[in-house]
Amino acid sequence: MKNLLWAASLALCAFVNASYADIALTSKDDIQGTWKLQYTKNTVNARETMPRVDTWVFKDGKVAILNIPRQDGHYDQPPVSYEIDDGKLKVPYVGRSGFDLFTLVEQTADTMTLKAKFGEHYYFVKK
Repeated sequence: MKNLLWAASLALCAFVNASYADIALTSKDDIQGTWKLQYTKNTVNARETMPRVDTWVFKDGKVAILNIPRQDGHYDQPPVSYEIDDGKLKVPYVGRSGFDLFTLVEQTADTMTLKAKFGEHYYFVKK
């Protein structure tokens, strides 16, 4: 009986982990288009959401982030070339070295969820 319970809990853990598996991006075409960032969460299970108003435009191998809120209003980030590296979205920082790395968690025709390298989740709708 103890072995049966152990096997059942192991199977349940495998199922739960599979439901949160990342989706490998295969090409830049996977995310092409204009995406409105609705909100972010610190983790997938966080209750608190942070509303967002920026829009990410993926076009011709570049991404531009528009309508970024700042203290004195909003601004548009100039387009930067992004890469798909080992199934992940790699976006360089503007004006300094380094990059943000995102994995695709979920995508439909009208929605997309990206996870940043430190676990933040970004929830988008297609415009």
